[in-house]
Amino acid sequence: MTVLYGGAFDPPHLGHVALADTARCDFGVERLIVLVGERPAHREVHASAEDRLALARAAFVGDEVRLDPYPRTVELLRAETFDDPLFLVGADQFRGFLSWSEPDEVLERAQLAVATRPGFPRPELDTVLAQLAQPERVLFFEIEPNPAASTDVRARIAAGESLDNLVPPAVAQLIEERGLYRP
Repeated sequence: MTVLYGGAFDPPHLGHVALADTARCDFGVERLIVLVGERPAHREVHASAEDRLALARAAFVGDEVRLDPYPRTVELLRAETFDDPLFLVGADQFRGFLSWSEPDEVLERAQLAVATRPGFPRPELDTVLAQLAQPERVLFFEIEPNPAASTDVRARIAAGESLDNLVPPAVAQLIEERGLYRP
């Protein structure tokens, strides 16, 4: 099984790392590929693809980390071959899964593993699940709550505040060295 974890990682934070670590344990991950969206179709990015790639490599030590040149997940899954792929997403992303480009084809080509956390409104996820052609291809796993969010990390950097307990130390160091996310 190949586990794919895509995102903008702008910047990667401890919540991203915890999601990957939990998936690794829960699914007996043989291979985890972290895909840094070069030009994400779904969001604006604040750092270059090269900087975000370096940050992701600092966050996900020991995993394969590379740029994803495809703006949409379905394009990646069409263009590349993976061994029984499992695509990791957070519950927030799954809530909007029906707006993804060709969500049913995504599920034909990969299973989806959705990270939930205590207190997340499960009925919102069940509503999405009920509208899918292959809901059995969606797996849920629970992660510990983590307050980190990339938006908050960028705001703290801009304000000159500490990143302790928000990003891995190597990520904080790289952000500082490269002067990223400063006003």
